[in-house]
Formats: sequence, C-alpha cells, structure tokens
Amino acid sequence: MKYPTLLDRFLVYVKENTRSDENSTTTPSTQNQVEFAQNILLPEMERIGLQNVHYLPNGFAIGTLPANDPSLTRKIGFIAHMDTADFNAEGVNPQIIENYNGTPIALGTSGFELHPKDFPQLNNYHGQTLITTDGTTLLGSDDKSGIAEIMTAIEYLVAHPEIKHCEIRVGFGPDEEIGVGADKFDVEDFDVDFAYTMDGGPLGELQYETFSAAGAKIDFIGRNVHPGSAKDQMINAFQLAIDFHNALPEADRPEKTDGYQGFFHLMDMVGSVDQAHTSYIIRDFEEADFEARKQLMLDIAEKMNQAFDTPRVIVNLHDQYYNMKKIIEKDMTPITIAKEVMESLDIKPIIEPVRGGTDGSKISFMGIPTPNIFAGGENMHGRFEFVSLETMEKAVDVILGIVGHE
Repeated sequence: MKYPTLLDRFLVYVKENTRSDENSTTTPSTQNQVEFAQNILLPEMERIGLQNVHYLPNGFAIGTLPANDPSLTRKIGFIAHMDTADFNAEGVNPQIIENYNGTPIALGTSGFELHPKDFPQLNNYHGQTLITTDGTTLLGSDDKSGIAEIMTAIEYLVAHPEIKHCEIRVGFGPDEEIGVGADKFDVEDFDVDFAYTMDGGPLGELQYETFSAAGAKIDFIGRNVHPGSAKDQMINAFQLAIDFHNALPEADRPEKTDGYQGFFHLMDMVGSVDQAHTSYIIRDFEEADFEARKQLMLDIAEKMNQAFDTPRVIVNLHDQYYNMKKIIEKDMTPITIAKEVMESLDIKPIIEPVRGGTDGSKISFMGIPTPNIFAGGENMHGRFEFVSLETMEKAVDVILGIVGHE
C-alpha cells in the first residue's frame, strides 16, 4: 500500500543527527537524542493521535493507541531506536532515486558509488524508489526507517477507524547502537503482552535468535627501556597485544564467519611500548560456546602471565546481552502471527538468526518477548547505506496486519 507521508517523515528524521556516544556517562548518551525525542517525536506522536504520550528518564518516548475492537484483547508493542551508529551523521543529505534501473548510483560528488558488482543486492530493487546517502554520511535508516514505519502505521489507523486493531504501545528509545539503550527499559510502564522491534534489514526478515554478546577490555603492561640495551629487559606492551591476538583462533573473526558461527572481533588497539590497550567484542549463539569463548580469553592471559613475575595481561569481561531465543521459544505466538501476516501479504518470511543484537534481546529477558521485523535498510552504518521506499511501505503493511490479527 502507498502511504503519502512515509517518505517525507523519514527524510525529516534522517536529517537530524542522533549519533550515540559510547564514551558518554549520561542516558541518553547524547543531547541530540533528547532533542530529537522532545522536539520532533513527542509532538508528532500527539498530533497523529497517540494517547498518554510521555518521555521517560530512560530516554524512551512512549505512546498508546487504545484498541477499537473489544474482541482484540492483546496488547502489542512496537519499538525502534533513535540513535545512529559510529559514522558521520552531521549534514545527512539523502538522494532519492526513482524507478531504479540497475545501474551504478553516484553518491553525490563524493566519488563513491553504489555499484551492483560491489553490492549485488541492488539487483533486488529494479523499478523501486531508493533513498541513499550523498557519500559523506550514513543515512540513518537504522533505525529511523523503523520509527517512520511505526508512526505511519499509527497515523493510518487513526485516519481509518474502520480498521480494527488491538491496543498498541509504541516506544522510541536511545543508544541501541552502543548496546545500552534497553538497559533501563521500563517493562511495567510499557505493559504489553509482546512486542516487536522494527529494526531488521531487507524485506521479509523475521528474527528471534540473536548472538549472545560480551565485551572485553584488555590491558597490557610493558616495560620500556632503550632499544639499544633492551635484550632481556624490555617488555613491549604492543608485542603482548599481538601475541594475545595471535593466540585466538584465526578463523574466528567476523570476516571469516557466517550463519551460526561465532567470533572474536578486535575493535581497537592503542598505546605504547609501556602500556597498550585492546578492546574486543565476543559473539556466539549457543550458551556453552559463548562461555567457552570468554574462558579462552582468560586462559590465554593466564598462560601469558606465567612468563612474568607480575601479571602483565589483564582481561576485563562484561556481558552485554543474550540470545533471546531462550525466551521467545517458550511461546512462539509473536513469530506465528508475524509469519502469517507476511505470508498473507505475499512476503516470504526470512527466519534467520541475527548476527548482532537488537533492543529486543534485552527486553525479552526483562519479560516482554520482542522479536525483530524488517525495516528495510541495507549496508547500514556507513556511506553505502540505502533503503527502498517500497520495502518500508510493506513494513507498515505488516504492522497493520499484526495489530488486527485475531
């Protein structure tokens, strides 16, 4: 179905810089997210007809659309995040490519292009309207597509009261991209039977398995002396970091894994001969494998430290989120409903694990089963990001189908 306000709404959202900051100690992590919620989303939520619109200290903007059919007794939530990833988000200048013809798309005057030989998924979008970047920023489809789709669905339901629906709660939250957005999610305030994050990628994605995730910060304590007299005295902290990394399984890296394969991902390495620091993310689907990965890091550090009279490799691990399959598989109703709705719309459900996480990972463990539905974005988190307007429209169709499902 066509939704006249969807594209314009999306373009307004993506032009707002809402990038999160993992080094911040505030919630939300950036003031830009607060301003986006309070100055743009909250007034719009009230304007389109949501009730009990409020902004919580946890950074979530919440609203309710009461049921208009007493026989539809479920309460269903839809969630999307406001923040964008760690890439330039200032001065987003989207390009609109109508009736895409399969040729390379120049991204403004940046010198970059979306080329089907590099991104073969472009071939799925012939004849559609694509929204791209100008090559200097990300787009922000992750997850402003989700916000726009949820808002558009609510607006459509209010304008068409003949469409019967259950009670709907919407929530737009901060800091998903830095992994802390749902830490303070208020389950009692949201008060639904189950929810969906509109935070997936291409058409048809329906996901209820995610990685379990941990972060590792490792300190390497060296001893710096003049290299001319360093024999048996210097301990190069950078070399310790290299040795540690080389002790991890070489094949267990993001660029060499897919499907249900987990990995260790080196994110950062800084320092000097005297001290060095690395950070990793650890990902796996199965609980035993996830725990084994964390233990391996500790074992490598212990073995390396045996060569010294004081510990020089110090590993600090922290869990981030867990595979929501453990919760959702207890009652597959949210998956069954979404699958039936997609099939009724001639959308083939793609039920595959998320090689990442969503706010739904944490929210599911808090007590609200929250699988993930496609929002349309491709090549997210960078200059090559794009989204199909037609896919966004179909996401709105799916929301409308879910809330009217008996």
